[in-house]
Amino acid sequence: MTHISPNNGGMRLVRNAMSVPMLTREREMDLARAWRDKEDEVALHELINAYGRLVAGMAVKFRNYGLPVADLIQEGNVGLMQAASRFEPERELRFSTYASWWVRSAMQDYILRNWSIVRTGTTSSQKSLFFNLRRLRAKIEGKTGGVLDDAGRQAIATELKVPKRDVDGMSVRLAASDQSLNAPIGEEGDLSWQDYLVDERPNPEANAIATKDGETRSNWVKSALSELPTREERIIRARLLQDDTLTLEALGAELGVSKERVRQLEKRALCKLKEQFQASFKNPDDFLN
Repeated sequence: MTHISPNNGGMRLVRNAMSVPMLTREREMDLARAWRDKEDEVALHELINAYGRLVAGMAVKFRNYGLPVADLIQEGNVGLMQAASRFEPERELRFSTYASWWVRSAMQDYILRNWSIVRTGTTSSQKSLFFNLRRLRAKIEGKTGGVLDDAGRQAIATELKVPKRDVDGMSVRLAASDQSLNAPIGEEGDLSWQDYLVDERPNPEANAIATKDGETRSNWVKSALSELPTREERIIRARLLQDDTLTLEALGAELGVSKERVRQLEKRALCKLKEQFQASFKNPDDFLN
């Protein structure tokens, strides 16, 4: 049994499309009017089939982007349907001319969505750069006989009216390709790229220990504060344990004492807390670690 690859299947679609007879201008207009005015699906089918060669030819032009020709044809047919629904025969414009824009746009959008897992060409200028960079680079390199240099990239930026940094960035993007983290490394294939990725974050066990230690230290502080007189506890909380700390002057006004007295009470309270921690822990550093 002969195996048909996606590309072989795509080329078969191309050959089939090219075998359909072309329409005369009059027949084309009659079919377009029948679909627009009467929603004649038979007329639409004939019109679409006749211009499958347009889709196939454009798909072949875009095949170098590494996507299956069959998929490009499918997307192009969507653009062809959109063109048929918007075509106005009264403008005396050939359907093929009008449909070309829709087909090209549909294929380009598909390529930009699927060429890389990293979104490429999010703006109109980047889209123009993506589809013209290779052609312009080949043109410049053909004239100079060397690889594209800084002056060449500036020339491309000028012609496409985009910043030179966009040309530099797109050059890097087009030169690289996506690679799976599961891809094997070396001939043996025992290791993959993901085996070399190191997670610098703490593991779940370390997170759980840190959370538990934090809760324990918080309980120790609460217990030590409860041993202080009410006024000293208020000073420590206001000066050290809240985001919006109060000044000595503000606390003095609140407690009805001078700011110097508040400073003395704060110093005494800290000494008491230090004595409690030293008495509670054989190694005071355990409280900090």
